[in-house]
Amino acid sequence: MKTKTATQLASEENLRLLVYGKLPYEEVKKLIRLEVKDEDRFWKYLKILQEKVSWDDKILLRLEDHLYIVQKDDGMRVVKCECGQEFGDYRANWKLSALVYARKTPEEFLEVRPIDVVTPDPEIAEIREFYCPGCLSQLSVELVPHGYPFLFDMLPDLEAFYRDFLNAPLEKETDEPLQDKSTEITRGWAAGK
Repeated sequence: MKTKTATQLASEENLRLLVYGKLPYEEVKKLIRLEVKDEDRFWKYLKILQEKVSWDDKILLRLEDHLYIVQKDDGMRVVKCECGQEFGDYRANWKLSALVYARKTPEEFLEVRPIDVVTPDPEIAEIREFYCPGCLSQLSVELVPHGYPFLFDMLPDLEAFYRDFLNAPLEKETDEPLQDKSTEITRGWAAGK
């Protein structure tokens, strides 16, 4: 049996199969274990993700299975679902704009966790499920104490990533400092906006 080269393993077609969950497990392991990564893999990956969606906004980074940080024509960077639903500025926690279902009782826990698996104590914790208001895809799940703020999973420094790691600065860089803007949303709620 002929062994595939690194270039063959990381081909655009194999990456496409990987994104769609159709690359055989043995091939996935080989791809992960490559010592030398191909320099254009990220760009191939973005191209495949872009082909997967029906909208034209430029994908800058994938956040979750259905969520992306995109750059709009006006330069604004927002979190966007595959279906086209936008969640606002990527520097604010997108979960604040999602539909939320909180499981708080043992019965609700058992709907998603088998009885033979350890389940959280409903006296102190809840399971939150986050859904897209546009397509109802489940986007994330978190297990937290009651009343705990929504977890902000990732706030990437896009400028630094593109400029320093990829050596490809973004076309529309911003000199605004990277900061969590989630409080602007909750402050608006408190003001009745």
